[in-house]
Order: sequence, then C-alpha cells, then structure tokens
Amino acid sequence: MLQMGTGRKKDNPKIIVIVGPTASGKSDLAVSLAKKFDGEIISADSRQVYKGMDIGTGKIKEEEMKGVPHYLLDVADPKEKFSVAKYKLLAEEKVEEIINKKKLPIICGGTAFYVSAIADGIIIPEVPPDWKLRKKLEELKTEELFNKLKKIDIGRAKKIDEKNRRRLIRAIEIVDKTKKPVQKTRIEQKYNPLFIGIQIEKEKLHERIKRRLDQRLEEGMIDEVMTLNKSGVSWKILEDFGLEYRWIARYLQNKIDYNEMYESLLTDIKKFSKRQMTWWKNDKRISWIKKYKEAEKLIKNNAF
Repeated sequence: MLQMGTGRKKDNPKIIVIVGPTASGKSDLAVSLAKKFDGEIISADSRQVYKGMDIGTGKIKEEEMKGVPHYLLDVADPKEKFSVAKYKLLAEEKVEEIINKKKLPIICGGTAFYVSAIADGIIIPEVPPDWKLRKKLEELKTEELFNKLKKIDIGRAKKIDEKNRRRLIRAIEIVDKTKKPVQKTRIEQKYNPLFIGIQIEKEKLHERIKRRLDQRLEEGMIDEVMTLNKSGVSWKILEDFGLEYRWIARYLQNKIDYNEMYESLLTDIKKFSKRQMTWWKNDKRISWIKKYKEAEKLIKNNAF
C-alpha cells in the first residue's frame, strides 16, 4: 500500500504543491503565486501531457499563463502510452532546472499519482509490457479490473480512474510482475514540499463544473475529439482517456445521444472531483485555503 510521507525534510530544496478538485482554480492560484514568488510551474495532469488534448483537459492557454513558464504540457503523442515513470523523470529534471535558476518550483495538477511521484518520491518500477497478461485482462469487465486492483494495491486504486481500462490493466501488470504494490520510500524524497489545497463548497464547485463544461463545449470540445480520431487516435484510446474523451467518443460513434453524453459526462466529472477530495483529505500535510491571501501567507510563514 502506498504510504504518504510523514513530513517535510528541511534540508531538501523547497517546492510548492497545489492540489484540489477539478474546476477549483488550481491553475489560476499557481500563476498568481508564481508571479508573486518568482516561480515556474510544472503540470501534474496525466492528460495534459498529450498534444492536441487541449479543450477537454482544460489545458491552460498562453494568455492565462501571464508570462509564467509552464512545463510538462504537450510532451507526448496521444497514440503512444505515457507512464508515470516517464513523467517522474521529466518532472524531476524540470524541478532541478528551476531550482538552478534560483526560482521556485510549483507543482500544480489534479492527478494525485503524478503529484505523489514528485512530492513523495514514489518508486515506480520499470516494467515492460506483458502482452499475454494484457490479453487476459482485456477479457475482464472494467469493474472486475478495478476490484482486482483494489485487492492487490489499494493505494493505487484510490488514485486511479476506476473506469480507465488502460490504466487499470497497467497497474495490475506492475503488481503482477513486481509481486508487490507501488511503494514510496522516504530515502528517495528529494524535496521539501509545502502542500496548499483549495477548499471550495460542494454546491459552488458543482456550479463551476457545469459552467466549465458548457464553455468547453462552446469552444469546440467535440470537434477536438473528432480531430484526434481523424489524426489516428483510435476510439478505444479516446475512451480510455476518460471523462470528456470517453463520453464524446461514444457520442461521435452514435452509441449515445447528445443529452446522454452531456448528463453522463457532468455526473462523471462531479464523481471525479469527489474521488480527488477523498484522497487529499487524508493527507495531513495539506493546508486548506479559500482565498489567495491565505496561500501567500502560508508561503511567507514557511520562509519560501
């Protein structure tokens, strides 16, 4: 089982980690703090690493960056698999680059496993694909895959998209080959993270989620999914990316109508935000804030 770090190592380089549910305003907070404290931002989003997946993932626009450098966006081809091990390698390189420039690294994103890969120093084994095992696992229903993962690695199961077959199969494959769940070791914790979480009332968050979904649809999210498919990203891969890509892909294949697509997507995003908070609320290191000034005070009080 994945164990959370018990505290910050004072001698390690300092980093800021911003977490919270989807649509809570993490990107805006990260940019504001970066402007104030001379920081640069590393995305911790498992879908924003992919090129061409912009509207559906809520990838920050250039004008919204306000001149603050952002890293780990558009670094992978959606037709190819991108592992958390690869993410960790690239992210740690960027953290070191930012530190060497005497600037403050800010990790910001909603993928808990990506955040923990950096902040908690998770050991991520390099396991080659086992095509025979994958073929066998493909025969299982998605719910069966998730239940199987819960039995062998409850820590990973808490952070994973339970409907993402591709990730479920990969997680099971790693445990099958290493004979143990993904582990974290304090010895490999390289940084001294200050965790800042955005606290927002459920009703307000749900309003934001709906407003943001409507806006993304107006901006052309359906066309984005269609373009990805025409460029060679299969419907199966698109569905595996989950949430927006799953339900829009099904709609474009005429498996469901528009209303079902919209309502199912809205429901799934709300459930996703709940899973995010279920995970983060158990981490006692997180200081939860409601206003920007609270975050600014935290950073100053921790001598960043």
